[in-house]
Amino acid sequence: MAKNRPMMLRGTLYTFRRKCGNPNCRCHRGELHEGPALSYSVGGRTRLITLRDEDVPRVQRALERYRKAAEELERRAIEDAARLKAELDLRRGGGK
Repeated sequence: MAKNRPMMLRGTLYTFRRKCGNPNCRCHRGELHEGPALSYSVGGRTRLITLRDEDVPRVQRALERYRKAAEELERRAIEDAARLKAELDLRRGGGK
């Protein structure tokens, strides 16, 4: 794992609610345990990483980095498709 570059994550940060399995715990009376989690998919399967509260700001920054990179990639792909079309139109003598 590269440690010199900023972390970039794709997924969704949300509040995970669950029962712990202890039959005497409050969660079995409906007061579920809550904590932050990151949900993401790999190969069509959903994965889940439970987090500590102190991990949330770092994960949010990594999610934002991914979002910005994806937006930039999409913008470049649209621009380059338009550029390719213009080049092909000129080569064909069109210009349409």
